[in-house]
Amino acid sequence: MKELVAVSREVRDALDRRQPVVALETTLVAHGFPDGKGVQVALESERRVREAGAVPATVGVLDGRVRIGIEREELERFDASARKVGPRDLAACAVQGALGATTVGGTLAACRVAGIGFLGTGGLGGVHRGWAGRPDVSPDLGELARSEVLVVSSGVKSLLDVAATAEVLETLGIPVLGYRTDTLPLFYAAEGGPPVSARVDSPQETAEVARAHWTLGRRSALVLANPPADPIDVEPLIERAVAAAEAEGVTGQRVTPFVLDVLHRESGGRTQAVNERLIADNAALAAEVAVAYAE
Repeated sequence: MKELVAVSREVRDALDRRQPVVALETTLVAHGFPDGKGVQVALESERRVREAGAVPATVGVLDGRVRIGIEREELERFDASARKVGPRDLAACAVQGALGATTVGGTLAACRVAGIGFLGTGGLGGVHRGWAGRPDVSPDLGELARSEVLVVSSGVKSLLDVAATAEVLETLGIPVLGYRTDTLPLFYAAEGGPPVSARVDSPQETAEVARAHWTLGRRSALVLANPPADPIDVEPLIERAVAAAEAEGVTGQRVTPFVLDVLHRESGGRTQAVNERLIADNAALAAEVAVAYAE
């Protein structure tokens, strides 16, 4: 295991001392933003985690190893050429020595290996629109069902069928907590989704719910849905972008970056600005909850 997984000294020391650690993914670095911008967003997320009193653990596959805790110069290697690595892809990516950017699901799998209990991200994967005609469900949901990790996100990705995703989360027994909100945020929009399973109003209350969930023998993740601070309504744009992806035969892991690119262009960059801020805000909130949990 030591040869396959490499945990940075800073992250390992923090875990050994039971200090708060927050995992961060790398797919957003390689595929979520234009070249170079993703690195800036990742570094800002790490800064916000540290500012809140926790240690960031950015995850990716480099040089034949699943790396948990990545240095800045290594982070800059994650570009559009990186494989998009979900939980099924970790082993092959590492053995084949490929550069791999982990999704939420891939990062959750790494969290289980390292013993990290908190993760900050933008939006979760879930049930895709049109699923009745072509079943397309993100492996993020399967990993949430088997990972004792609290995940902070701004709901699920807006390009998905949010209502269907919420139903699957309920079926899997995964709590969806609304951070100072009663409904699931729609990523770019602060409200409009289905009701959350419970509302929480502070990092301390969130940490107490997470501790109780795991103490009661629940071995799943919890989702903490944090509404974006600068919400915008882009549903008409999303519908057009999803339709364009279908018309061009874009499927699977290529859908998200395709739709994000369309939204960025059609919104004049507004969606990217919202995305940048919510990712950093979610990382900071994950750190605040991790600190409260450690206390």
